[in-house]
Amino acid sequence: MKNNIYNKLYKLQSEIGAISKDTTNSFYKSKYFDINTLIKQLQPLLEKNNLVLLQPITDMQVKSIIVDLDGGSVESSMLLPDIQDPQKIGSAITYYRRYTLTSLLALQAEDDDANSTVGYKYKNPTPVKSNLDNLLNN
Repeated sequence: MKNNIYNKLYKLQSEIGAISKDTTNSFYKSKYFDINTLIKQLQPLLEKNNLVLLQPITDMQVKSIIVDLDGGSVESSMLLPDIQDPQKIGSAITYYRRYTLTSLLALQAEDDDANSTVGYKYKNPTPVKSNLDNLLNN
């Protein structure tokens, strides 16, 4: 059953391509993609591949879970920081939802926000040829 969900995720990844950054971080003057825009862009592809996205918060963790309606699931999670301010924890939840989903699907996204805070200039990585097709088909 896991092999089935991996095949579906492989198809989804090949269809989605790079995520467009449509929101500006006014503090760092950088662009990022909004979680709602990301989900809106993903939803038709999830439906097409018979997949469902869940993002529950359990045991102080934000999770992104993709469930295959034909069986199986994969997930990514991040432990929430101990924050008492509701607005700050809300911001952390939104941020973690975006990054657990990005990580889970290995989406193409440049991390402008974090890089600009430490003065790092993003460089395009050298492409690496993947052997994923052989792994999925064996």
